[in-house]
Amino acid sequence: MVTKKANEREHQDDDDWNEDEEDSMKGRYLGFRVHGEDYGIEIQYVTEIIGIQKIAAVPEMPDFIKGVINLRGQVIPVMDVRTRFRMPFQEYNERTCVIVVNHDEHPIGLVVDSVNEVTSIPEENVCEPPRVAHNESARYIRGIGKVGDEVRIILDVSKLLYGSEAEALAQMTPA
Repeated sequence: MVTKKANEREHQDDDDWNEDEEDSMKGRYLGFRVHGEDYGIEIQYVTEIIGIQKIAAVPEMPDFIKGVINLRGQVIPVMDVRTRFRMPFQEYNERTCVIVVNHDEHPIGLVVDSVNEVTSIPEENVCEPPRVAHNESARYIRGIGKVGDEVRIILDVSKLLYGSEAEALAQMTPA
């Protein structure tokens, strides 16, 4: 027989585990390349990485939303990061990947040129983006991570889509 006290303790242990899991992901970033530049996104948003596959086009979507894929029965919208950043298109190849991230409880795939490794970047090594960047793409940048002698542009997953774009994508993917 499980007592109320034991049940509360069990749920408290679950809560502690979730906090520990979140803490273990803090400061960890998935590195990837787009147009020869290194980027990173917080690993806590990443659900999986898959190879490029057939993308079904969806009419009347922004040009950077390439369409949707069927991932084990779940329809997932796919954004081409190159196109989003107004970089020249590159044919997809064997290194092209889709990083599936969770955006406001809805999955979205991000097409990138290649995926690197998961890197730990302590918060003190992440600085604000330069103020000289006033173009539209600067709003997607959460910060600049210093890794040895190199830098990683850390993207803010929540800002890759505008409000109306996020709503349109949310309607494409049932919760």
